[in-house]
Amino acid sequence: MQGFQFNHIAVAVKNVNETIAFYQKVFGFEEIENTASNSKTRWLSIGNGKELHLIPRQKGNTSPIKEIHFALATPNIDLFVEHLCLLKIPYSDWHGATNKVHVRKDGIKQIYLQDPDNYWIEVNNAILKST
Repeated sequence: MQGFQFNHIAVAVKNVNETIAFYQKVFGFEEIENTASNSKTRWLSIGNGKELHLIPRQKGNTSPIKEIHFALATPNIDLFVEHLCLLKIPYSDWHGATNKVHVRKDGIKQIYLQDPDNYWIEVNNAILKST
């Protein structure tokens, strides 16, 4: 079987400008050129050749459940939590306890937050396990 690598995540958003601003402010993602089309879809680099594509959709409800999420890893989750607190962005653990960091059975710390379109994002320190 051929090997695969993760390439990008695409999500439908109501306000592309607002969502771009959120991901830049919270995660520091840089906007990159949409090389696929001349559409209003905008792309962000999430590092290491991976991308987040934001597809404008004015209609529809984006209220995904927490089980449908994407996860980002950082080497210093405590510093990231401080950053969220300074920005006054709420986060929770898996069970929904506000401003609580969860430590998984394997020792990985994780939190959850939502973007302007209510997509769930997990942030963890699993990067420590992969190095």
